[in-house]
Amino acid sequence: MFKILERKDLAPSIKQFVIDAPLVAKKAQPGQFVILRIKEGGERIPLTIADFDREKGTITIVFQEVGKTTKELGTLKAGDYLADFVGPLGEPVDFPNHKKVLGIGGGLGVAPLYPKLKLLKQKGIEVTSIIGARNADLLIMEDEVRAVSDRMFVCTDDGSKGRHGFVTVVLKELLEQGEKFDEIIIIGPPVLMKIGAEITKPYGIPTMVSLNPIMVDGTGMCGCCRVTVGGEIKFACVDGPAFDGHKVDFDELIKRLQTYREEEKMALARHEGGSCKCHQ
Repeated sequence: MFKILERKDLAPSIKQFVIDAPLVAKKAQPGQFVILRIKEGGERIPLTIADFDREKGTITIVFQEVGKTTKELGTLKAGDYLADFVGPLGEPVDFPNHKKVLGIGGGLGVAPLYPKLKLLKQKGIEVTSIIGARNADLLIMEDEVRAVSDRMFVCTDDGSKGRHGFVTVVLKELLEQGEKFDEIIIIGPPVLMKIGAEITKPYGIPTMVSLNPIMVDGTGMCGCCRVTVGGEIKFACVDGPAFDGHKVDFDELIKRLQTYREEEKMALARHEGGSCKCHQ
């Protein structure tokens, strides 16, 4: 059993938990993720590690209440326990010989972006960040990202805070102004990563994205998380989740993410209607 030490509501429907998981924290690195279950027989949920503290033995996760299981997870409080918390999984990221990096996070993508920016700052690499959300209420981890950035831009789709518009608008402006980066990191909805990678490609700047396909076991055995990268089949759980954004088949990824949309709606309806086992 893994104890929830802290719970924080970052935005409407977006929660942050600090989990007591010393063995996971001991090995965790930026770019990796965990798979958790709320209880025996429950759904396995993959979540990127948003932060970790080796001394305290804690892992920080951030999630959005979207479907049945994440809504159930959102009802838990500090002091409650998770049945399973497996990790760290996936390949960690590193930035050898970099001097200047741009990090872009859209919506919930700010959470997995943060540990990468934190690593960059620790290495003495100059960090420019762009974070955004649909509106000011949905912006998350603004203070944390600012603390590890030499320069930060904030964007909202409705203009309620910072720049009015998408994060990709600022990205395009910086590149058109002649800004040079050793690498650009883009994390957020697949459409955002696709558009961002299309903007950076003509400039020849390496662009890292973090993919979130359907995932089950997290070991590469089930094959559910397969994605096409550079014309080859990769498994996000063991080969990623970070990949070269210029090589990812985003259209395939987006299509595969819609595979169980109807089943997800049915599960959520049963949950909200009180007919699923989690209410028993």
